[in-house]
Amino acid sequence: MASTLPDYYVLLNAPRTATADEIRTAYRKESLRTHPDRLVNASQEEKRKATERFQAVADAYYVLSDPTRRKEYDILYDSRPKQGKTTDADASSSFFSQFAGMFGGAAAGAGATPEGRPDADNLFADAFEELLRPEVERHAPWWSWTGAVCGAGLGFIVANVPGLMVGAYAGNKLGAVRDAKGKSVAAVFTQLGGDQKAQILRALAMKVLGSAI
Repeated sequence: MASTLPDYYVLLNAPRTATADEIRTAYRKESLRTHPDRLVNASQEEKRKATERFQAVADAYYVLSDPTRRKEYDILYDSRPKQGKTTDADASSSFFSQFAGMFGGAAAGAGATPEGRPDADNLFADAFEELLRPEVERHAPWWSWTGAVCGAGLGFIVANVPGLMVGAYAGNKLGAVRDAKGKSVAAVFTQLGGDQKAQILRALAMKVLGSAI
């Protein structure tokens, strides 16, 4: 067992009495505040610290959002004195693998890191599915545009300008199908450029927090 217990309630900025909905709301706020992709011009060390904090917030949500895991965690929480708890994000790394082992290996439903911790990007995408999808689709119409360009070129060769217009339309529609097929929100978001991710996170922050971060 880790010498210090990561205080997941403090990491989520949630009270011990928080309901499941309140835990989810707290996670949405803290994950936006700590998301490393909003730090476009950060140093490597700043990025590393932000990534670890973001992962620790995901760990906290994974544990506290499930009634069984939360009950087991609360037993450990109550057994530790105040000085035996920490808000240091690094503590979650060593503690979580041991805590997860209590449930037969953890994070199965949320994906997992090599260390057995939940996949922070997948948890983030799941929590923001309804808000993140339209933002991601607005920034990532790769195959739609590629299809339109290719279709237009082929159409122009076959039938000049009318063919160009028809080909562009058909190619765009086929590309849109390709864009939507078999890709999760998390996968698409991960593949976006840094500036695009930062723009999306700012948009989500305005919707969830009422201000940009």
